[in-house]
This record gives sequence, structure tokens and C-alpha cells, in this order.
Amino acid sequence: MADRADTPGFLLLEDGTLFRGTLRGAASTTVAEVVFTTNMSGYQEVFTDPSYSGQIVVMTAPMIGNYGVNPSDPESGAPQVAGVVVRELSRHYSNWRAEGDLVSYLEAAQVPILEGIDTRRLTRHLRTVGVMRGVCAAGEEPSAEVLAALGACPSMEGLDLASRVTTSASYQWGNPQADRHIVAYDFGIKRNILRLFDDAGCRVTVVPAQTSAEEALDLAPDGVFLSNGPGDPDAIAYAPDTIRGIAEREVPIFGICLGHQLLGLTYGAATTKMPYGHRGGNHPVRELETGRILITSQNHGFAVEGSAESIPGAPALEVTHVNLNDGTVEGLRHRELPIFAVQYHPEAAPGPHDARPLFQQFMESVRKSRG
Repeated sequence: MADRADTPGFLLLEDGTLFRGTLRGAASTTVAEVVFTTNMSGYQEVFTDPSYSGQIVVMTAPMIGNYGVNPSDPESGAPQVAGVVVRELSRHYSNWRAEGDLVSYLEAAQVPILEGIDTRRLTRHLRTVGVMRGVCAAGEEPSAEVLAALGACPSMEGLDLASRVTTSASYQWGNPQADRHIVAYDFGIKRNILRLFDDAGCRVTVVPAQTSAEEALDLAPDGVFLSNGPGDPDAIAYAPDTIRGIAEREVPIFGICLGHQLLGLTYGAATTKMPYGHRGGNHPVRELETGRILITSQNHGFAVEGSAESIPGAPALEVTHVNLNDGTVEGLRHRELPIFAVQYHPEAAPGPHDARPLFQQFMESVRKSRG
């Protein structure tokens, strides 16, 4: 990584808390919701996950960038994060797959990196007060212009970010001769989801978020997938009618993360913004039917309201998984129709991989539906 001149920079939170460090990469003023992730590795997958759109991400791992970047690991076509905050950036990278350094990669995408921050203190603050809006900018102190930019930053509540990150047109993924056909709604889909469907012998048609039920059913899917994505599920007002129209045809449906929340809303549940969300690769989840504990990868700031006993307002749904840290709903299924969803990320990327068998569970549902 080439030497770069140190540029003083800071992160100012909306409650007035100020963190000073060194700004690298893009030097433009950036305002966004500030969140943290506990992933120890997989930073390239994190930064390219569309679910992080509109967020400044704090890495709790103390050193980032030591294995560089490569063209195989991204979960989308470009970095999606609004900014990155780290304790230390590795000045050298070493990995046989690496083709470049992290700073150059983020700089090319105009993503600022704030280095030298006490990320432990920052994370503890966000866990105590809750995630909030922040501004990352160059300088020692926030100017009037920076304060105005922070004041104008919208809250994540009420934002339909899925419409911003979704594909503009349908596209195909996987072997076009594959026997099974999955229609995947792109609310911010990750590439590893598509890779795993390909591995399971499926061809996938990825469709824009606002594709109608009729358009999706005209593609003759064997199953429908509802992807992860950013923003407030309540703001995606067009999704529940679409999901209900597909479900009424008894087509198997599998949802992940935002897809899980949208399925809950479709059947009468409510969603709520969490104090600081679940983001990282070490979240314990209990599978209620077996008692088995899964260590899961997660990235969400909203949740379906409910508990292990029930989901209020949604009698057609039953809870299948709960989070062991806070008891939030981590999985649900329809009591009669071939529909299920999980709040966590069974495709991982980055890991762990405990929940990958859920893709085979969906494939079994597809096989049964086809007879």
C-alpha cells in the first residue's frame, strides 16, 4: 500500500460525542447511520454487502486490511458502505489471493476510512446509547457546514433503501439448463446466496424489488426467494401484497433477513427498530424444534416483534428460532403454506456456516411442491 499523507479527521455522533483520528481514502464529508460489526475477518464481504447501504461501519476487530482484497469475495459489484471506521489499517497485506490493498479499493469507490479511533470505546457507546446518525469529515473540529450536513441526515426509520440498491432489470444466474428454477427478489441480494442456489442445482432469475406477483409467477418458478437488504421494512409498502399474491398460489417461499421481516409484515406482524441491531459473525440462535444452537452471521437493525411463544398479530406464523442474547425472533414459518424465513444469514460470507443446511431445506420444499 502506497504511503499517504496523514489527514486529520473525525467522527461526530448526533449526541455530540466526537472521535478524532486520521482520514484516509475519500476526504469528502459523509453522513449516515453509524453501526458496528463484530466480524473478525471477511471485511471485503462486509463492505460490499448491500444491507450496509447508507451506513458508516465500525469494525471491532483491531486491525483491518492485512490480507488485502481480491475480485472473488465481493458480495456486490462495488463497496456499499458509506464509510469505514477502524482502530488500525494494516500497511502491508499478505495473501495468495490478494490483488490489491484495502485503502486503494475503498478510495476508488469514494468510501472514506477513519483510522486511529478507539473502536472499543465507540462500540461500547453505541451499545449503551444505541446506533445513531454521524458525520465523518476532514479536520480537527466540525464546521458549521458539517453540523448542517449531520442535521439534514435522515433517520433510517422510514427509508426504503431496497429500491435504491435493487437491480434495474432482471438477470439470470447459474446453469441455464438446471432443472429447478428460483425467482429471487433483489432487495439487496448477496452474491453468495446466488452461488449456493447454483450449487444446489438451480437456475435463478433475479428480479427487481418492485416486480409484481403476476410478473414473477409468469416466470414459472419452482420457488421464490426474498433476499436480504437495507432500510426499514415498513417502508417497503409494495412488498406484502406481492408476497401474498405468490403465497396464494402455494409456491414455496424462503426469506432471509429483510425477506424475513417482509414475510412477517405480510401476515400481520409488526417490525421494530432495534437499539443497536445484530451485526457480525458470532450471534447464537436456538432452533426451537430441536434445541440445537447455531452460531450465525447477522446484519440487521430491525426485527419482527414477538417471542418464542408467538408473533402478535400473525396467527398464521409460528416462531422457529430465537436469539439467545435478547430473545428476538430469528426464524418463522407459515403453519399451512410452504413458507419459511430466518433473520440471520445462512449463506454466511463471511461465516460461520452452521445454518447452510437451510438451503437444502428450501430445496426439499421445492421438490415436494413439484411432486
